[in-house]
Amino acid sequence: MTIALVDCNNFYVSCERVFNPKLEGVPVVVLSNNDGVAVARSAEAKALGIKMAEPWFKMERLAKKHGIIALSSNYTLYGDMSARVMSVLSTFSPKQEIYSIDECFLDLDSFDPQSLMTYGQKIRQTVKQNVGIPVCIGIADTKTLAKLANHCAKKGLAGENGVCDFGRLEKQECSALFASIPVGEVWGVGRRITEKLLTMNIETVEDLRSASQNAIREQFSVVLERTVQELNGIPCVELEETVTPRQQIMVSRSFGSMVTEFNDLAESVSYFATKAAEKLRDDGSVAASVCVYVRTNPFKEDEPQYQRSMIVPLGQPSDDTMALISAALKGLKKIYRSGYNYKKSGVLLMELQSKGTVQATLFDDASKQTKSDNMMSVMDTINRKMGQGSMTIAASGIRQRWAMRRDRMSQNFTTDWNDLPVAR
Repeated sequence: MTIALVDCNNFYVSCERVFNPKLEGVPVVVLSNNDGVAVARSAEAKALGIKMAEPWFKMERLAKKHGIIALSSNYTLYGDMSARVMSVLSTFSPKQEIYSIDECFLDLDSFDPQSLMTYGQKIRQTVKQNVGIPVCIGIADTKTLAKLANHCAKKGLAGENGVCDFGRLEKQECSALFASIPVGEVWGVGRRITEKLLTMNIETVEDLRSASQNAIREQFSVVLERTVQELNGIPCVELEETVTPRQQIMVSRSFGSMVTEFNDLAESVSYFATKAAEKLRDDGSVAASVCVYVRTNPFKEDEPQYQRSMIVPLGQPSDDTMALISAALKGLKKIYRSGYNYKKSGVLLMELQSKGTVQATLFDDASKQTKSDNMMSVMDTINRKMGQGSMTIAASGIRQRWAMRRDRMSQNFTTDWNDLPVAR
């Protein structure tokens, strides 16, 4: 078994740099919703000591001193760029597992081991040329080792030009390399597990790889035992080519400014239900119930606090945006209380199942269902072709005074006709 893990470098920042070359070589941070904290940093920003999740207001003085450029998150752009990267990568292997928005595994089992480094360089060059995004590649016998090889490629610990193939290293070289890497860098070993491992004098990857598997299983779980096996080149985690449908779909946002009126809250809930419905249809699923919730700002202790949620069952599982909005608004009317400054609302679609497995009833109206399916299909097609939000439900609002702050957001260069780059 030979697996490659392809990971985009500083993905959000790299997406911004594709359409704004002036950002190359400049410290850049991408901020979270409402321009709150750093969720992505360029290498230059990391070198200045900017930490992940550091609040923007804490780094403003440093930003002025060093010319750090801060940008609002543009998830529409990032999602589209991710799809383009994954499409290119799919041409390099018959089997691909998309692990996250900026990572995927490729099965290279049938490839010549002697040519893997060259093949990895070809993958990097093609992605860079076709999409403009830099990537690093880790190649190994298991997924856990491939993740670790990718870490080594990014840090320049092994390999060359952003590609690391553990298969080219001798056993002694691997042992020495693993002994220099903290155990917390292993895929699936989080902070709490790391702390417990340290009490057992397991400080490095090599320590974990050499640990007794029985002892690891007794102290932790079979999951970590499998991790140890994977570090020893024994595949325990299969490549998953098909995406498992989600069990729940949540869409929520903090507001750009406090909301007090029911109509504004209703707009936000309708908008979130619309977004959740789009994800639901992408999965080919339907929801049997809708949970809606609202809350005030828990950090403003001097203000009255209120938080409430309600689950609204649907008469028949559905993926119809209007049916889901109707259920969400029904719940909102029950939980809304005047006199509070609301900071956040959200919609959670629950009891999801495949649309094809829904049990029909004697009272189903086939013509009504066909009309709903056609309407949703038209809306999704228009939004994919013309850009998100081109066609939406009126209840979602137009001005959206509650919308999150994104004062520093770039254009939707690849998904909106009005934002297409112009050569001058």
